[in-house]
Amino acid sequence: MDMQLQNKVAVVTGASRGIGLAAVRARAEEGVEVVAGSRKGSAGLDTLAAQYDVLAVTGDLSTAQGVEDLVAAAHERFGGVDILVNNVGVLTPRLGGVLSVTDEDWTATLNANLFSAIRAVRAALPSLIERKGAIVTVSSVNAFLPDPGIIDYTVSKAALTNFSKALSKEVGPQGVRVNTISPGPVETDMWLAEGGMAATVGDAMGVDKETAREQIVGSLGGFATGRFTRPDEVADLIVMLAGGRTSNITGADFVIDGGLIKTL
Repeated sequence: MDMQLQNKVAVVTGASRGIGLAAVRARAEEGVEVVAGSRKGSAGLDTLAAQYDVLAVTGDLSTAQGVEDLVAAAHERFGGVDILVNNVGVLTPRLGGVLSVTDEDWTATLNANLFSAIRAVRAALPSLIERKGAIVTVSSVNAFLPDPGIIDYTVSKAALTNFSKALSKEVGPQGVRVNTISPGPVETDMWLAEGGMAATVGDAMGVDKETAREQIVGSLGGFATGRFTRPDEVADLIVMLAGGRTSNITGADFVIDGGLIKTL
C-alpha cells in the first residue's frame, strides 16, 4: 500500500537503536529522506545511511542545542521538515522508592522524555506548518498505567501525551496532525539489555533476567498475545500515522501492547 510518503523529509529522534532505528528503516523504505538523531550513533544506523537517503546526526537531544542542531541539519540538507518523530526516551527502575529519586534524576528524565519533544516541536513547527506536516510521538502505556517503580518515567510520559493532545488542538487548523503511540514493553535494550529494566529488577530480586521479565509483565496482567511488541511493529504504526492515508487522524493515541491493558 502506498502511504504517500515519497520525497517527504522526516526527523527522527532517538534513532540509533530500538524503535527509533526501526522507524528510520521503515521510513527510508517508503522513500522518505530521513535525518536521524542520536547521542552516539550506531552500526545499524550507519548501515541505513549507506543504503538509503539517511543523514545521521549525533548530539545530546536532551539539550536545546542538540535538538536545534538536528532540525537545522534537516533544513540544510533537505530544505525543511514534513514529519517529526519524537522517540527519545530513558527509563530507570527506581527500586528504592520515590525518596530515592533526586532532583537530578527528575530533571534528567523530564529533559529526555518530555522537553526533548517540546524543543523538537518548537524547532520544526514553522516548517511543519508550511508543509502541512505530521508529528508522531512515542509515549508509553505508562502515561495512563502509573508504576511507582518507574515513577519519574510515568510522570514524564503522562505529560508528553497531554502536551501532544493539547498541541493537536492548536495546530490542527493549520494543517499539522499530532498523534501519539503508547507501546507496552517492546523488545529493545531499554527492557532486555544488560542494565535494562529486566536485568536491574532481576538483580534486586535475586533471579535471572528472563524470570524477572516474566514476573514484571505478570504483575501488570500479562500479554493477551503472549509476547513483547517488536520495534518494527511500532515503526509500521508510525509510518501509517505519518502518511497521507491517515490525513484526518489527529489528537489520537494508539496503544500497541499485546493486550497488556485490560480495561477500556
